[in-house]
Amino acid sequence: MGLRCVSIIYAMFFQVIVLNHPGQISNGYAPVLDCHTAHIACKFSEILEKIDRRSGKKLEDMPKFVKSGDACIVKMIPQKPMVVEAFSEYAPLGRFAVRDMRQTVAVGVIKGVEKKAASGGKVTKAAQKASKK
Repeated sequence: MGLRCVSIIYAMFFQVIVLNHPGQISNGYAPVLDCHTAHIACKFSEILEKIDRRSGKKLEDMPKFVKSGDACIVKMIPQKPMVVEAFSEYAPLGRFAVRDMRQTVAVGVIKGVEKKAASGGKVTKAAQKASKK
């Protein structure tokens, strides 16, 4: 695998399976997403469709909520810059777990990403040192 340019992600599209949530998950839910070594709060911006867990066939468009045992496609927006890849591109950066209340609430894979255009955002000290070398 060759070198690739890394982009900051604006939004991600996930296939999520809700495992263990005591209530209902709806738009605006903001748990912590564990992807590879990152632990970043992400907001469920839109629940796009509810799907069958096994076949992946669409059951419902734009559901109001999902609950334990449901599978869905969700658009999430990270609260901080995050580097991920679609599962089909690079599997280790395409798997994730959703954690809330000190337990794993859901798991899934990243179906696609919306990349953010480069801007004059905050640059960390480590990035400044790396660019000087």
